[in-house]
Amino acid sequence: MDQSYHPVRGRAERRACWTLAAAAVFVPTVLAAQQPPAQQQRPAMPRITVLGTGPSNSLTDVPGLKVGHYTRTDSGYRSGTTVIRTEQGATAGYSQMGGAPGTKETDLLKPGGQVRGVQAIVLSGGSAYGLDAASGVMQWMEENKFGVFVGAGVVPIVPAAILMDLGRGGDFKKRPDASFGYKATVAASNQPVKSGRIGVGMGAGWGMGTASVKLSNGYTVAAIVGLNPAGSPVDPRTCLPYGLFLEIDNEFNLVQPKAEECQAANAGRGGPNDGSDSAPRNTTIALVATDAPLLDLEAGRMAEIANAGLARSIRPIHNIGDGDTVFGMATTPFTTQLSNADLQAVFNAAADVLGRAVVHAVVESKQVGSSRMGYCQQYPSACVKRK
Repeated sequence: MDQSYHPVRGRAERRACWTLAAAAVFVPTVLAAQQPPAQQQRPAMPRITVLGTGPSNSLTDVPGLKVGHYTRTDSGYRSGTTVIRTEQGATAGYSQMGGAPGTKETDLLKPGGQVRGVQAIVLSGGSAYGLDAASGVMQWMEENKFGVFVGAGVVPIVPAAILMDLGRGGDFKKRPDASFGYKATVAASNQPVKSGRIGVGMGAGWGMGTASVKLSNGYTVAAIVGLNPAGSPVDPRTCLPYGLFLEIDNEFNLVQPKAEECQAANAGRGGPNDGSDSAPRNTTIALVATDAPLLDLEAGRMAEIANAGLARSIRPIHNIGDGDTVFGMATTPFTTQLSNADLQAVFNAAADVLGRAVVHAVVESKQVGSSRMGYCQQYPSACVKRK
C-alpha cells in the first residue's frame, strides 16, 4: 500500500476543497447581494457669489434697520453715540475679544436664554461712562412701547458696547450720557449711513465706517464700526490699509502713496493719539447684520467670525488694552434652517464686510482737535482719485 495514502485524511481534504469551492461561488453572490444600489449623483449646487455692494453700501441696506447718531463737539465735548434700532425685535448674538471690554446686557445674548431678540444696540464713546447712553435708548423705547412685555409695561432689550475716547481732543469729563442715546434714537432712520467723524466715530482714533454686500443667494450683509484699535489698520510697508484687498468696485479708490509721504508718516508714529500699540485709548466696536433668518446661536457665530476677521484689517488686534466687541443681528424672523452653504456664505461675508467698513473709516477719518491728521491728510497722493 502506498504509504502516502490515508483514507480519513483524504476524505477530509476533499471535503475542505468542496467547501472552499462552494464558498468561492457563495461569497461573491452574498457580497453582490449586500452591495447598495448605485446612487444617483446629486446635481452640484450653484456657488454663492458676491454680486456687489448694497445700494448705499451702508448698514441700512439690511431691511428692518434704522441708524441714528448723536455727536457733540461743543463745550469741551468730542464724543458721540450711534444707535441701531430694530423696534420689532431682531435675533442677536455677540463676540467679545481683547482684555478691556465695556459692555451691557451681553450675557442676555448667550444662546439658550429666555430672550432671543433685541430692540436696539448701542455703540458709544465715553468708555464705561458711555454705557449710560443705553438708558436713554430704553427710555425712548418704553415711551413708544417697544420691548418685551412684562406685566403692565415693556422692558426694551438694548445691549451696548463702548470704546475709550476720554480726553481725545476734548474734556475728560465731557462724555455721552442718557441724553446722547435718546437723541440718537430719535434721529434714527433707514437713510444711507455715511462713514466719518459722527456718532461713535467722533472721538475714535479712526472714526466710524460702514459697508454692505449683496450675495447671489439673495441675502444682504452689512456692518458698522467704531474704529479705535491699539493696533493700526494701515500697513507701514505700503502706507495703504491692510483691508484694501477686500475692495469691491473701486469703493476705496486709493493708489500707492508717494514714498516721501509714507516715510514721513512712519517717522511720526508712536504718539498717544495715533492708534499705535502704545496708545491708552483703545477698543474697536462693531455690528454686523443680515436679512438672512438666523438662530441666536448662528447670529453669535456670525459675530465671532467677523470679530476674528478683523485680524486681516488691523494689526495687532485683540490686545490686552482692547475691548473689541462685535454684535451680530438678523432682522428676518427664523422660519427655515439655512443650508451650511448659505450660512457659510453669510458668515464669511460678515467678516469681509466688516473689514471693508474698517477701510471706509480709515479713508474718511479727519483730524479732530489735537489728534493726528486723517488718512488722506497724511497721504494726499494716495487719495488723488477720491472725490
